[in-house]
Amino acid sequence: MEQKDRVEEISVRHGRPPVMAPGHTFATITDKISSIVLTRPVSLGWMLGVGFASLWAFILLFAVSYLFYQGVGIWGVNIPVAWGFAIVNFVWWVGIGHAGTLISAILLLLRQSWRNSINRFAEAMTLFAVACAGMFPVLHLGRPWLAYWLFPYPNTMNVWPQFRSPLVWDVFAVSTYFTVSLLFWYQGLIPDLATLRDRAVNRHTRTIYGFLAMGWRGSARHWKRYHTAYLILAGLATPLVLSVHTVVSYDFTIAVVPGWHSTIFPPFFVAGAIYSGFAMVLILAIPIRYFYGLEDFVTMRHLENSGMIMLATGLIVAYGYIMEPFMAWLSGNKYDMYQFWDRAHGPYWWVFLSLITMNVVIPQVLWIPKVRRNPAWLFLISLDVLIGMWIERFVIVVISLHRDFLTSSWGMYYPTRWDWFTLLGTVGFFFMCMLLFLRVLPMISIFELRELLPEAEVKVEP
Repeated sequence: MEQKDRVEEISVRHGRPPVMAPGHTFATITDKISSIVLTRPVSLGWMLGVGFASLWAFILLFAVSYLFYQGVGIWGVNIPVAWGFAIVNFVWWVGIGHAGTLISAILLLLRQSWRNSINRFAEAMTLFAVACAGMFPVLHLGRPWLAYWLFPYPNTMNVWPQFRSPLVWDVFAVSTYFTVSLLFWYQGLIPDLATLRDRAVNRHTRTIYGFLAMGWRGSARHWKRYHTAYLILAGLATPLVLSVHTVVSYDFTIAVVPGWHSTIFPPFFVAGAIYSGFAMVLILAIPIRYFYGLEDFVTMRHLENSGMIMLATGLIVAYGYIMEPFMAWLSGNKYDMYQFWDRAHGPYWWVFLSLITMNVVIPQVLWIPKVRRNPAWLFLISLDVLIGMWIERFVIVVISLHRDFLTSSWGMYYPTRWDWFTLLGTVGFFFMCMLLFLRVLPMISIFELRELLPEAEVKVEP
């Protein structure tokens, strides 16, 4: 342990923390990661975490059941704010899922070796976040049992969806994103599932992992086909990082509502998605490396790089905040100009002030190297960014709607307890799925870490 700390200290002082601490071999990497799943006893902390997250997941189930029985009137939506927490949460969760695909696909194509220690749980994060996001358009339909009408399925009445509707675009974008992300995640799991199959002692466990490994034997033919399929899926997933949240932004940009009708929304939404996505990666990576003793695999280099990406995308988001009122002023449109005046001086002024403080001001401390290399500070800043990005979606959705063109139809939006139960319930569902994933599947890619062994050799100064 002292040698590992010494190596990291020297590497940080030289400006380049290691991808992985030295001293590991193929056997030690395999033993340490596979033992977490196969032999590590279930800890009290894990059970308490799953229990607490499951409690909120059951609250979500109760809230959704009551929603089906009573209707969307239990929410705070009204006229003119017909979109409330449901769309806010949808956009927020879709954004969180972007970091997993970026880490997995784009950084793979760019041959960034530091992705290998965090890509597995980042991909799992993507799947669970998109699953949470997919709930809200269905719940917001009013008649959720007819959600299948959104798909162009063959039917005797020859009735097709309205392809000019943004709701249909969302269905295609999110379902495609989830499908490709699931295939990419499972493809990367196959060699590690075979490792767990070969190391499992319990017969039933060995059978389950063997079935999921699909007969993987690690032959040259298997590896050749694996790498070919992996690169093809990475190439398919890369455009999705840009396209999915771009399509989500079209929900707003095609409308004539002041504050929505803007061409800056597609790149603005993509940058915000990566911003919140990497914040969630750090929220997960920091406790995982601490509680599971994985500091030698998830090193300070991973945390610092994630912090720098978060800082860069945060600056893009701040640029978007500046350009929106500037373009409203430049256009001379009095409705757009009033919309931005209302955000800063209207009844929701404190929400807008919180947005600027949490998304622009506080993250600027990431310019300081000591802050980027401090896990506690990174965790708090990431939590701040996640909350701030949720507030940003609230500002875009609610404040843009509550005062429209007619002053006689102005109104206020107040979320009910069912809105909060649904939001917190999806958070509980997300963390419940993550904790179960950490227990039954390798959270770090075993075979990809093995590929880093030559790069991980760092000489220790005497």
